[in-house]
Amino acid sequence: MARTATKAEGTRRAPLGTAVKLVFAALVLYFAVEGGEYGTSDLLIVRRRIDRAHGAIDSLQRVVDSLALRKKRLQTDVALQERIAREEFGMVRGDKELLYRFDAPDSTLADSTAIGR
Repeated sequence: MARTATKAEGTRRAPLGTAVKLVFAALVLYFAVEGGEYGTSDLLIVRRRIDRAHGAIDSLQRVVDSLALRKKRLQTDVALQERIAREEFGMVRGDKELLYRFDAPDSTLADSTAIGR
């Protein structure tokens, strides 16, 4: 009878010991995946940031390339230089052209002459 009682106790401890071992194994597995200074989720976040940075670098490189091309054209293309001089600075060719500018009348000048009359 004493033997049967010992067997019964031993069978009750086995499932408890197995459960503890499974919990311990799960904790070890979790620490292996996420533990330490850089876990798996941290590495995935860093990879996304790197991909975004590469995308930003690519778009900025395209902008730099287009600006370098525009600079080269500004230095070498006479027609572009003339067009910019005319549009931006209102310049004309020496003796071949005349520039007429029409300004709106100054409102304070118009008001002061009307009061004096």
